[in-house]
Amino acid sequence: MDIASEAARLRAAAEARPMRLPVNRKVDESHHAMTPDGLSVWFTIQVSPHSRIQEAIFERADHMPSDEECRRWLDLLVVGTKADEAPGLPGAMTRRFEAFERNPGLEAPIA
Repeated sequence: MDIASEAARLRAAAEARPMRLPVNRKVDESHHAMTPDGLSVWFTIQVSPHSRIQEAIFERADHMPSDEECRRWLDLLVVGTKADEAPGLPGAMTRRFEAFERNPGLEAPIA
């Protein structure tokens, strides 16, 4: 599998059909890839009036995905910012990375 072209396909699908927060939380299979060695990769972009979240999820059935294999995909999927790993459950076979982009000009002032 060519990771670069598959990551480009996932990114294009996420850009074409971003999830609108808070109402649209449905993700379709166009946002998913499975490598020949069993790594499942999901990539979505979630948008609201004042922010945008790029989210990548990596999952294996037999063990937690390694830092190296996640980083290869993240470098191709998440652009314009750095993705941080979200806390996970102990013993989980899933890793989730998020990159938040805010537009302060569109946010309500803090009282």
